Amino acid sequence: MRLDRYLANMGQGSRQEVRALLKKGQVTLNGQVIKKAGQAVAENDQVAIAGQPLVFVPYVYYLLNKPAGVLTATTDQTQPTVLGLLAPTLPHYRELAPVGRLDRDTTGLLLITNDGQLAHRLLQPKYHVTKRYLATVAGLVQPELSDILAKGVKLSDFTTQPARLEILAVDTEKKQSTVALTIAEGKYHQVKRMLMAFDHPVLQLQRQSFGPLSLPEDLASGAYRELTAAELVALRASAAETRH
Repeated sequence: MRLDRYLANMGQGSRQEVRALLKKGQVTLNGQVIKKAGQAVAENDQVAIAGQPLVFVPYVYYLLNKPAGVLTATTDQTQPTVLGLLAPTLPHYRELAPVGRLDRDTTGLLLITNDGQLAHRLLQPKYHVTKRYLATVAGLVQPELSDILAKGVKLSDFTTQPARLEILAVDTEKKQSTVALTIAEGKYHQVKRMLMAFDHPVLQLQRQSFGPLSLPEDLASGAYRELTAAELVALRASAAETRH
């Protein structure tokens, strides 16, 4: 890897900014001052800036509390994206991508990482990594809907895997219900389509959990944090991840 890319990936600034550091002689490679941006660097090389060593971390994992009105995308010409909520100085910022997709108006837990292999596993239905959603829907949800969804629902283009529906509250005055729906898939608008199939349009939707990860109560809307070591171990186990 080029040294300027290495430094940029480790959150030391843009390519232009890290090249300025190199020109000033502030970067050392294995104890030697290096000014060439194209200098090759390996993961086990010792890189330091102004005498402070950098520890290379190949993968990073962030848990974001996605707000409404933000696209689950890396870039967009006209609308804000979830990547815009993260500091551009984060390690591997240019390689980060959301795992799965939440609709523009859906809020809640979103995993963001540069670990493409783990992301791929987490999204494959065969690993049965569950997602739990809290939904406010129009209409009074009846208990028998739980049994129906538990057997799978035939939609226009596919039949869903069995899902778990919990009725949390029913407001007869507003003619609305609050439910929790747990699924092991993540197809386009799946939660909304499943509930709409039974005449319950979704009014509000929040993802509360993704596999072993739960949305922290103290994580403000639009805020994010790194996964803990324990969370990462549990996440990898949920998708039979074996990388060490």
